[in-house]
This record gives sequence, C-alpha cells and structure tokens, in this order.
Amino acid sequence: MITRAIRNIFRVNLNIKKSENVFVFTDRPFEGEVIEEADICRRERLRDIAILTAETGRGFCKNIFYHEYPATGNHGAEPPQELWAIAFGEKTFRKLKTQKLLVPLINKSAKGPDIKRAEEIISGHRRYAVNAVVALSNYSTSHTRFRDLLTRICGVRYASMPLFEAPMLEGAMNVDWKALARKTRDIARIVNKAEQIEIKTPNGTYVSFSKKGRKAESDTGLLTKPGSFGNLPAGEVYLAPLEGTANGKLVLEWAPTRALKSPVTVIIKHGLVKEVSGDEEYVGYLKKKISERAENANIAELGIGTNDMAKRPDNILESEKISGTIHIAFGDNSSFGGKVSTPFHQDFVFFRPTVTLIHKDGSKGILMKDGKF
Repeated sequence: MITRAIRNIFRVNLNIKKSENVFVFTDRPFEGEVIEEADICRRERLRDIAILTAETGRGFCKNIFYHEYPATGNHGAEPPQELWAIAFGEKTFRKLKTQKLLVPLINKSAKGPDIKRAEEIISGHRRYAVNAVVALSNYSTSHTRFRDLLTRICGVRYASMPLFEAPMLEGAMNVDWKALARKTRDIARIVNKAEQIEIKTPNGTYVSFSKKGRKAESDTGLLTKPGSFGNLPAGEVYLAPLEGTANGKLVLEWAPTRALKSPVTVIIKHGLVKEVSGDEEYVGYLKKKISERAENANIAELGIGTNDMAKRPDNILESEKISGTIHIAFGDNSSFGGKVSTPFHQDFVFFRPTVTLIHKDGSKGILMKDGKF
C-alpha cells in the first residue's frame, strides 16, 4: 500500500507525463537546530521518504531532480537560492540575481515594482522551469513567493508535504480522490456565499471575522491542471480572512506535532494576536515568533478539514485535514489572497467546532455544528 500511494503521487495526484521534469526536495536539520528527541527519528524518516519518492518517480517522467538543504527553521520562510536555481532554471536564476531581485524575494522584503519585474523575468523564462514539484521538506514552503511564482507564473503543479510521515501513506493518502474533491468543492461553494464567519468550540474558542472580497479555495489533492497547488494529504477548504477584522479568543490544545501539556490562550483583536498566556513552554516559543516581526501576529487563514481518512491529531499536516475540524493560522497569507508577507505561517487545529456563516443580507446558516457538517 505504501508503494502504491507513492506511485499515485505521480500517477493520480500530479498526473506526471513521460516528457516532464519533476523536482523532489527535502530539508535536513541546520547546524545548531534544537530538536526534541522524539522528533529526530521523524526528521530522519522524512528524508528516507523523500529519497524513496524520488527513486519511484524516475519511472514516470523524463528527469527527476533531487535536492537536500539546511532547514529554514520556519514554516513559510523562503527556501535557499539553490532551490530557486533548480526549480526555475539556471537562466532565470542568473537573471534574478543579476538584477538584484533574488535576495529581496527570499527575505520577503521585495516591494511592488521589484515583484512585478521578477514576475516579468520569470514569465519570459518559464519554459526553463520544472513541470512539477514534490516538496517533502520539514518546514512548509506552501506560503512562499517561491511556490507562488512557480505555480502562478510558470504553471508548475506543486504538491506540498511538510511534516510528512509514512503512516499517512496508509491513512489520509488512502482515499477516493475524486469523492474527496467533490466534497471539498461543495463546501467551498457554500462558504463562498458568506461575508462573515463565526466559530465556537467547546474548549472556549470563539473567533469571528469578515471574508468580504476573499475567496475560499479547495485543496483536493488533484493537482493535474497547470498551476495546481495543494497539500498531500489533502482535504481542506481554506481562505484568508480580511485583515484587521478577526476578533476573539483561541484556546490552543495542540501544537503542530504534539498535545500541549496545558491549554494556551490567545487573544485576538483587530486581526492580530494581542496576548498569549498559559503555563505551557510553547507560550514562550509563540511569543518569540510573534515578537520577531509584527506581521507574524496576523490572523492569516481559516481552514476547514474534509478528509474522512485523516485521523491523527499530533501532526498538523494531517490533523488540519480531519473532516469536521477547523484550523486557524498566524502570519503569512500573501500566497492565497491576503496582503501580509512574512517568513512565518503556523496553523493550529480545533476540534468539534460550530461554524456559522453570515450572508450579505444578514441571514445566518450553520455550516457545521459540534464538528458535524
């Protein structure tokens, strides 16, 4: 089943053709990175999965490019220059570097005119880019300029698989992809009729925000059209709340890869994290990240899980796909309709939510009650 699921990444999820070039990459712990002992084994296995994926892919395409690099340390941080060279092609890479655009892009400090010039260069050289990417890095590249430019400008199909673990191949990846796509798109259509969203959960979480002008997208796992992007495992509806409109309180019970020893309370005002409190050591980490850059406090995303085969709560890549959950992210939302660009994006999952949709005329509808659609 494991081998079949990996083959399906190329055959079903990405629909790779014999004439295409595919880029598979992973990251390794950087020098001095502090890793919990329980996480060391997972990071080692992730590399094994990446190597196996690259070897399996050789039978499906013209060329497989495989690369490992020192981890960035943050979800949403731009990958290093060597990945840009492989993914976009050497000619594009040299042009971006010569015109002094690459470093601002990687630092997420590039402004409008620079971004436009970079897009023009990449568009004019898009024939040199790879056709598809399988991103098996520990730290997510989903919410990066790197991914956005590849998919939006070059038409690259992009499977983002941060924190991936082998059991997912027999669980959340073992789905009827067409049925999952139908369900996810149906829910997105319903969400897109609303202008305001309210969420409550039994643990005391309450948050509301506007989605006016923002579109809910579907992460279906079928990444077969040019420019397709999504997670594997897949199964969520996601959107960027309108900046400045989120208010409420989040009670975190899960960090991305573990249960918290005690709840962490996050107060949200005017679209930003204003307070983080609790006895858990994770409070210190979260305060540090939010203090590093003002944009890191942005309420960046609402996600709604739709995958019935996703079960495990201790890995955010899978837990945010669990059908009947929601997740809220802080930080960057520039790659899916928002206006905040920062090298940080962190999701937190919430169970048994009640999700209320408020329409333009003020009428309300219940999308989900106590975790059930």
